[in-house]
Amino acid sequence: MKHWQEIGHIVDRVLDLGRHGRSAALAVVTAIDGSAYRRPGAKLLIDDHGGVLGGVSGGCLEEDVRQVGLAVIQSGQTRTLSYDTSADDTTVFGFGLGCGGRIEVLVMPLAPVFATGFFTQLKGELQKDASLALSICLEEGGRGGALLSGANGRIGGTLGDPALDVAATVAARALLDAQRPQRQTIGARQIFTEVLRPPPKLLVCGAGDDARPLVELAASVGFRVFVADHRGGLLTAERFPAAHKLLKLRPQHPSADLPSDRSTYAVVKTHAFQHDRAWVERLLAGEAPYIGVLGPRARVQKILAELGAQGEGRIFGPVGLDLGADGAEQVALSVVAEALALYSHRKPRHLREREGALHVDG
Repeated sequence: MKHWQEIGHIVDRVLDLGRHGRSAALAVVTAIDGSAYRRPGAKLLIDDHGGVLGGVSGGCLEEDVRQVGLAVIQSGQTRTLSYDTSADDTTVFGFGLGCGGRIEVLVMPLAPVFATGFFTQLKGELQKDASLALSICLEEGGRGGALLSGANGRIGGTLGDPALDVAATVAARALLDAQRPQRQTIGARQIFTEVLRPPPKLLVCGAGDDARPLVELAASVGFRVFVADHRGGLLTAERFPAAHKLLKLRPQHPSADLPSDRSTYAVVKTHAFQHDRAWVERLLAGEAPYIGVLGPRARVQKILAELGAQGEGRIFGPVGLDLGADGAEQVALSVVAEALALYSHRKPRHLREREGALHVDG
């Protein structure tokens, strides 16, 4: 979900540059081997004045990639970069990396005409709620270009060869089912395809003051946040500027805008027992895999007992990880961490207990 959020910011910046006739370069992580701070698909945008947006590492590679990006803007040709960070004496711009892995990066030029065409179409697709596949050619000295595909086939863009576009679209549709990025050889060309999954939704039931840091933090890590409450005075854009949508309703009221599918993570925190009970009842009727309930264990158990829902595995109450949280901001951190772990299919634990590479899928 971080990549969906990141590319959204990059698309907006590219379109703004294109409208002013300015060029840019886009760096994309296409493979990692071992540990790396970012995963394949991570992006860094370099504009023609040297400004950057996004990131391909924890900060140790960005200056080198920025310089390459400026050269790519001038030449109009792609560059392929490989960084070996497996030893402490590996140095890029005077910094020892020692991250324990190898990172492959493609840097491609973005001319204004490409930006205002392809990226306008990409922006429209990002506003929808369907997975996308973004394919690029991995070649030194190429012209760049990108291909956008969906479940129904090619959406737009080109890799510069009609036959390659057809073959890459077929391959991309298969990767959409697997929901994983991949480098493939198609014909005589190396293609990297990134699968962009729509961000999960976080539904916050209750617009009290302690919901504000939860909404802000959840939105900042990539959740698409909805806030529902019947109290219009609390449910304002000024209080929740990061929310995707504010829903003025009671739990008993029907609403087509209220998310309840399997990509919905919900937190019930109205601070009123009957309202919390009603929200839990409504959420249990949907498919949300995570229903967090704020409050002590006895209170949560009473709600479940009244609903006849004891043993319901989707209920997380008291909500959040055991971080020793004190105050709304720390509680928000524990809740977002719990929801993120569930979304990522991870059991929360110390990273020092994890064997093997850290920042890889699975």
